[in-house]
Amino acid sequence: MRLTDADGLRLTCFATNTTGQPIAELELRHRLRARAEDRIRAARSTGLRNLPLKHTAQNRIWLEIVQIALDLLAWMSMLALTGKARLWEPRRLRLRLFTTAGQIVTTGRRRILRLARHWPWTHHITDALHRIAQLPDPG
Repeated sequence: MRLTDADGLRLTCFATNTTGQPIAELELRHRLRARAEDRIRAARSTGLRNLPLKHTAQNRIWLEIVQIALDLLAWMSMLALTGKARLWEPRRLRLRLFTTAGQIVTTGRRRILRLARHWPWTHHITDALHRIAQLPDPG
């Protein structure tokens, strides 16, 4: 609870000079904008913070790569992750999921991913892989 909470409800406000629209539509517009700001923050932490190459054409390719990475992150969180992991920012995903040490073993025409059992987020990775494996075949 904060000082601005009243009976479990948080008091919020926003200022606008837009006239002629109901307050519910204005609030929805405001919340959608906040979601866009979240996406911009995720893009910056994924590689949009600076353009590392010298020429415009090369940086266009860099921007396409960043956009593909953002799309993959969005689809992964929608299809594979659940709970609080679904809301993790790209930096936290890199730390907890993408930098996990593992070993791919091929045996009997099957590929097995072996992960460290002591890693605190191993169950997130295995649950995500099981969810992805249960998706219907697009072909």
